[in-house]
Amino acid sequence: MSEFTIKEDMIADDIAAAQATPEDTSAVMSLLVQTAEWLRSKGSSQWSGLLEGEDTHDMTGAIANGDVFVFKQGDQIAGVIMMLQQPSEWDCSLWGEEGHESSIYLHRLAIHRAYSGRRLGAAMMRWVDQGISFAGKDRLRLDCIASNDALNAFYQSIGYEYKGSHSSGFNIYEKTTSPM
Repeated sequence: MSEFTIKEDMIADDIAAAQATPEDTSAVMSLLVQTAEWLRSKGSSQWSGLLEGEDTHDMTGAIANGDVFVFKQGDQIAGVIMMLQQPSEWDCSLWGEEGHESSIYLHRLAIHRAYSGRRLGAAMMRWVDQGISFAGKDRLRLDCIASNDALNAFYQSIGYEYKGSHSSGFNIYEKTTSPM
């Protein structure tokens, strides 16, 4: 596991960032299922496996490995993001063989619906870029479904560079950061 430093734990006046603990697992999984239900209500099949009990990203294991970060207001989880220090099989299939040693892979950004409209996603992504650093890592990588124009525009608006499309229907983005 790579070393990391949380440089700033507050992303808003009342929302703090922290590494998820095993005690957060149930609430994190509930938030992901809630997000999948919300996506379905919007006509998207994205994350639909969660509604059938499939967790392709193994959030429970990722929490145990220290790869998940939560954003809390008191005891309430307002948001979550997975930050893999080693690429998953999925990441390798999207990105090929280059650049993995210096990259962090972002997955499962989710916002509790009670916090929608507060620009929490932008604040979380700002924290990912500036509030935490990983030893030897100088780039952030993510993917998103190519057909979601709003999400693609969001990532570009916060400085992520479009790196291409994959035949699986996903676009890939990258942002350079300062290594720890």
